[in-house]
Order: sequence, then structure tokens, then C-alpha cells
Amino acid sequence: MIERPAGDASADDTLARIRYPVLWNRLTAIVEEQARSLIKTAFSETVSEAGDLSAGVFDTRGRMIAQAVTGTPGHVNSMAEAVGYFLEKFPAAGMKPGDHYLTNDPWLSSGHLHDITVVSPAFHRDEMVALFACTCHQVDIGGLGQCPDGRSIYEEGLFIPIMQLARDGVFNEDLFEIVRANVRHPDPVEGDIRSYATCNRLGERRLAAMLEEYGDVRFDALADFILDRSRDAMQDAIRALPDGTYRNAITLDGYDRPVTLNAALTIDGERIAIDFDGSSPASSYGINLVMNYTLAYTVFGVRAAVAPEIPNNAGSLAPVEVRAPLGSILNVEKPRPVSARHIIGQFLPDVVLGCLAKVPGLEVPAEGAACLWGIQVRGGPEIGAAPGMNRDSDAAAFDLLSFNSGGSGARPAVDGLSATAFPSGVRALPVEAVETRAPVVVWRKELRPDSGGAGRQRGGLGQTVELGTRDGAPFALFAMYDRVENPAKGRNGGTDGAAGRVGTESGATLRPKGKQTVGAGDRVRVDLPGGGGHGDPHERPVEAIAADIAEGYVTAEAAQALYGVSIGDDGTVTR
Repeated sequence: MIERPAGDASADDTLARIRYPVLWNRLTAIVEEQARSLIKTAFSETVSEAGDLSAGVFDTRGRMIAQAVTGTPGHVNSMAEAVGYFLEKFPAAGMKPGDHYLTNDPWLSSGHLHDITVVSPAFHRDEMVALFACTCHQVDIGGLGQCPDGRSIYEEGLFIPIMQLARDGVFNEDLFEIVRANVRHPDPVEGDIRSYATCNRLGERRLAAMLEEYGDVRFDALADFILDRSRDAMQDAIRALPDGTYRNAITLDGYDRPVTLNAALTIDGERIAIDFDGSSPASSYGINLVMNYTLAYTVFGVRAAVAPEIPNNAGSLAPVEVRAPLGSILNVEKPRPVSARHIIGQFLPDVVLGCLAKVPGLEVPAEGAACLWGIQVRGGPEIGAAPGMNRDSDAAAFDLLSFNSGGSGARPAVDGLSATAFPSGVRALPVEAVETRAPVVVWRKELRPDSGGAGRQRGGLGQTVELGTRDGAPFALFAMYDRVENPAKGRNGGTDGAAGRVGTESGATLRPKGKQTVGAGDRVRVDLPGGGGHGDPHERPVEAIAADIAEGYVTAEAAQALYGVSIGDDGTVTR
């Protein structure tokens, strides 16, 4: 429960009730500017181009007050838990202006070593009033590289405990020296970390300016107002649903064996509890989740369906409880490998939505591709040389992560989104950015016809992407894909989306998970899965089917087979 400090009645003051909503919007603008500054200053394309980040402001007790719209639920909601761990090690009373702290401890932040979280105190008139935090993805953190092949956390990269990044405005150069010695591309990694501290410092300046402008407003009173209103609104939304326990389970490909995610969602008055008892045990490979990450995407699934319009903060998150058995794939202990935790974690909203689909009066989308299909590749002397070149030539080494997305599930009244990230929310990298950042060529990137499940509302389409090195040199692919064996299921009579496929341009089939080498002169090709359809396909309007055929989303043959329409010689569609 959120407690208001004793004796603070400012939230009940008439003027405060008028002013605080204005300041709430101002605070949201501040953290959005914080996120935008990350995009402008970060070195890694995962941040500067794809927005794989989170940014937010917290009170001195570690409660998230506001988050930037730019970012991902996995980062945002795990960051909401992480700041409390920072305060346990470095209490607010000992923090000074110019201090910054960081970690990539998966169990205390966002679930794998490739995410770095930086937390910074914010001061106004020599008083600490808040904290700003951000979490961003690093393509390079040493070790094997991001893939599920590691058998323990010690193989997956450099592990940084919660520690001081800067004291009194002076950076910890010893820490940077350790980081630089453990990564393949030290300059962008160091540059990224410095940019994270810079964005938090920007947030501090903007907050101080706001508090200076409204001199009689205290941040802790504003924080209580925001959290109280958000919690109350979330509880009202939950109370509008019928009490009961609703169950769902989905099966995923897994690494070496299928993975089952089993959930029981209980609505009880003003709270929702999700219990993942019965889910698969921990894997020997790096597809495991820490509890922070399980919590992050589970709560997102609930809020997306039950109360999407309520701002995401500690108040609106509080009425949702999540439990996962210790030792299950959703709640592992150190030193279990966790590098590719998103392969499983990004399906948690689909599991939750499957539970909520059974709540009377609540309609939810069909299942979607969910898991990002990033093409993560490494090239250079570590992998091999182009034909006719010496292996030890001076070919530049590179690590590249290009995000790609399949189709989302059809919604009750609207088609699914094609080639769109859900639930991660990251953007695909433009082809121009990909080809600028590394010596590669994107030979093909196009929507995949017939990949969206048929229904009254059609599932979103996947896409086909083909990539190779510019000089034909071999390269390593770090495959982290799912829905190759278990496609997205349709809902309410809709058909399943198309399954995904991983292979090469030459026709070889690749494993959907694990590090593999694409040979000299060849290219990797991924066919991304589509989203499931929603409703009876025979209820889809003929005009919509004709438009799908005209756009190339559905072939004439599939339209006849799945939708039961006839296509005349002149292309007219009738039923």
C-alpha cells in the first residue's frame, strides 16, 4: 500500500488538486525528454535507432513516479523494481550532487548482462528530492555474445554489481578501464554508459527548473498525489471485472525441448494475482528469466488489457501481484544462464491475455509473434575472412543487432499489426542504419504474404529478411527465435498465424536458437511468424479480402481456401 507522509495534507488542498495534474503532465514531459536525450547521445544503434531503453523518475523511497513513453515494458517495469535495490546498497542520505550508480546484475535489474541500469540522485536547493534512472541495451558486454548457448552467467559477459559510477561529478575511471578490457568494442560501450549518466543529469536540471518555477510545491507531495490517483484508478478498473480464477497455458519451442508457461489469474476485488505454478523448470541454456523480468512483462499484459489508459507507475502497478515458483524457467537463481531471456519473457503478455480472454465481457487480441527476431551477427577475424583473403587480414570486426518483428495478433475489431513489435515496443532499425553501422547488405526486407492468420479480423503479417556481408565473408549468427514449431494461435474461430523459419539463401536450414556460422558467400534468411486471426474467417467482409489480395497480403489461392470466396477472371471477389 502507498502511504502518505504524516501531516501532509497538500494533496487535499483545492489549489493542489488543480495544479498537480498540470505538474504530472510536466513530469511526463521531463522523462520523455530524458529518453530523447538518450536517443540523441547513445552510441549503440539499439538505443539511438531502435529505442531499446527506459527512462523514469522516482521518489527518494524508490517508487517510480513517471516513465517515458519511449521504451520497452521489459526495461521500464524491471527498472521500477531495480531502484529499490540501489537504495538498499547506497541509502539516499549518503548521496551527493554529481553521484551516479550503475549495475547490470540480471537479478537486480532487467534480466541479463546486456542491459545496464544507471541511477542518479536529483537535487534542488541542496536537498535531494528524487532519483532519475535509465536502462539501455548494450550489444557488446563481452563473453560469448548475446545467445542462449551459455551454460552459466559466467559465460555470458561482464557482470557489474551495483557500484558507484561517479562521485561528486567525477567518473570512476577504474570501472571504465575494467569495462574496456572485457568488451570487443570499448569506445561505444564507454560512450553509452557516459550518455546514460548525462540523460539522468538532464532530468535533474529539468525537475529543478520545474520546482523553482512552482516554489511552494514539494516533489514528495506531488509523488503521493500521482501514486494515489493511479492506484485508485487501477483498483476501480479491476473491481469492474467479475471475480474468479482464469487459467491459460501456451507451449513454446524452447531450446532443446518445448517450454510450457502455465498461468492462473485470479481477480479478487481490487487486486489481480497471477501464479505461474506448473510452468516448465529452469533450462540448462540461457532462455531463463529472473523474477524482475517475469514481473515486468506479466504486469504489462494485465495493464494492456484491463487499464491501458492509466499511467504506468508504482501506484498502478501495486494492485497486480505475480508469483513464479523458484527454480522454474520464470524464476531462476544465480548462476543460471539468462542472456536470451526475452525469447520466453516476451510471450508472457500472450499467456496473460489468454487468461483474460475467459473473463466475461472482456475481449482481447489473438496471439502474436511476440518474441523479437533480431538478426544479431558478428564478423571479422574472429569468425573468418572473405574468399581469397587471409584469415588474419585487417578486416574490421563488428557486432550488429538489427531488430525485426513478426505480426501481432488480430484484435476483436481491427486487424493485427504487420511487422510490428509487441509487446517489446522497440523499433526496427532502418536498412540504411544497418548498412552504415556494419559491412553488411540487407538484400531483402518485405512483408510475408499469407503469414497472418485468417479471421473476421486478419492477423498481422510477418516479414522476410535476408542479410549478408558486403565482401562475402562468413559471419556468426546468434539465433534467438521462437514460434518455429508453435505458431501464434487464433482466437474465437480465427486460424493460426504462419510459423517462422530460419535458414540461408542457399537453402540450408538453421537452428532457431544458438550461435551458427553462415558460410562465405552465403546469406541468412529469416521468415518471421505472423499473428493469429480473430473470429470466423467467413465473416470477414468481401471488400476487406479484396483489399488484402490487391495489397499482396493474401494470395488468391489462400483467400479461396481460407475465406471461401470466389475470384473471377477480372479479379473481382465474391462470396
